[in-house]
Amino acid sequence: MSPARWDALGQWGDDAARIEPLAGGVANEVWSVRVHGRLAVGRLGARSDADLAWETGLLQHLGRAGLAVPMPIPTTDGRLFADGLVVMTYVEGGPPETAADWRRVADTLRRLHRLTQGWPQRPGWRGSTDLLHAAAGTKIDLAAMPPEGVARCRAAWARLVGRRTCVVHGDPNPGNIRITADRVALIDWDESHVDVPDLDLVLPHNAAGLDGAAHDIAAQASAAWQAAVCWDDDYAIRRLAEVRAV
Repeated sequence: MSPARWDALGQWGDDAARIEPLAGGVANEVWSVRVHGRLAVGRLGARSDADLAWETGLLQHLGRAGLAVPMPIPTTDGRLFADGLVVMTYVEGGPPETAADWRRVADTLRRLHRLTQGWPQRPGWRGSTDLLHAAAGTKIDLAAMPPEGVARCRAAWARLVGRRTCVVHGDPNPGNIRITADRVALIDWDESHVDVPDLDLVLPHNAAGLDGAAHDIAAQASAAWQAAVCWDDDYAIRRLAEVRAV
């Protein structure tokens, strides 16, 4: 990212400043920042205004409903993002470690799913069952994958047809979860979109309590999604190997 683009941080006040870079994946620059004298997180990327409006609106909805999420901090003139930059509250906590921790995560994810039934799709994105017919959507380009791999992914997603959809977090790995004694917070909503909730529920210790058939369907669909969305790095190739041949 061009350093000049971080000049947008000035729209959060004359005293707003970057502190140090944080882990944030390849799509964005993520820094700890100081805004209004408080520690916060700034994320700078190339998302469209429509995409950022969807994400920040979702986070506001979830926060108002009592879910622990990073809350967008407005600019001095009230906007929730500016020039590709979003500033959010800093969320304390550590990753889940025990089976009991992961059960709390599962409960939190299910609450997310209940709160977002009927939510509109993220602009430009496709859900897993949309990709039974579409070839591309945001980060996914099935034309870049081997045809045999596409057939395996679509066979996995076909098992989800007819399910109710909602917002899924999309990447509930330990690094995106912040647990304290009294709450579970979900951070990094870059992969969130509308899809079948089971994609969020393939968790360590089978913490969501999916039965054998449901877990198999969810695990296959989730592996197919991760393979497609990350294609073609080593992680994606490993995930595709988990998807059964047709």
